[in-house]
Amino acid sequence: MRTIRVRIVAEELEAKRIADILEQAFEDDGNPVSIYETSDDGRIWSAEILLFEMDPDEAADLVRDRVGSDAFAAPIEAEELPDINWVEKSLEGLKPVRAGRFVVHGGHDRTKVTAGAIGIEIEAAQAFGTGHHGTTAGCLEEIDRLLSMREYSNILDLGTGTGVLAIAAALKNRQSVLATDIDPIATKTALENARLNGAGHLVSGFTANGVEDRRFGAYGPFDLVIANILARPLMRMAKSIGHQMTGTATLVLSGLRVEDGPRILFAYRCQGFVLDRRREKNGWLTLTLVRGRKTA
Repeated sequence: MRTIRVRIVAEELEAKRIADILEQAFEDDGNPVSIYETSDDGRIWSAEILLFEMDPDEAADLVRDRVGSDAFAAPIEAEELPDINWVEKSLEGLKPVRAGRFVVHGGHDRTKVTAGAIGIEIEAAQAFGTGHHGTTAGCLEEIDRLLSMREYSNILDLGTGTGVLAIAAALKNRQSVLATDIDPIATKTALENARLNGAGHLVSGFTANGVEDRRFGAYGPFDLVIANILARPLMRMAKSIGHQMTGTATLVLSGLRVEDGPRILFAYRCQGFVLDRRREKNGWLTLTLVRGRKTA
């Protein structure tokens, strides 16, 4: 796979603003964005985004088109990177993450899972979700809380990524979970991770765009849906997600910036959901909504 790194260099505040614009401009595509210092005095920073399967000029033009005048006169550089699994490279050395009773770790940290914790082993892969991001950690904490209070009959992890959330839900109460993703690599990764963690018989899955695929009918209606995606697709799918859920269901939504909260709540209030709990982690938001019953 061709990987192109597009870099925009500017003073700190401007570079951080540009990084935010890049994240919003490529939100639906899921391209990784990073921001870091590039000068010894800390004055100059670089905002970077990785694009795939195009040449450097095409990538630079796409960024210019998406960012437009918001990048002002900041120089844009684009270069093709060596054929390295950059996702795996970026995850090397990450420490175990604890969220509720769950500890997400790599294979080299198996011994660091303490007694009473539920260990989930996730190695670097071409999919999102290692527990280090605020949205994943927030969802794990909610899964631990919700499944400690009651049992659910049909659980869906929508946009499963590495499968960490589906695996957590399956292991918590040893129950079946459906995991789906728009990306076939993510679906394959999730099912492989489920087997690695002893949950292969509990987690099933398939690749689907959204929740309108006929195959959902064999597993639903769902009384618990966990969707750690992004604000725009969650807004777009509000009605179809609601149709796949029971009249007394719980919905955990994440992949949201704090400012996304009001519009997400409005979209799902139209489907009969009300806010049960709100969590913030590192500027990211996790919302738990319920329908047809009182909040906790």
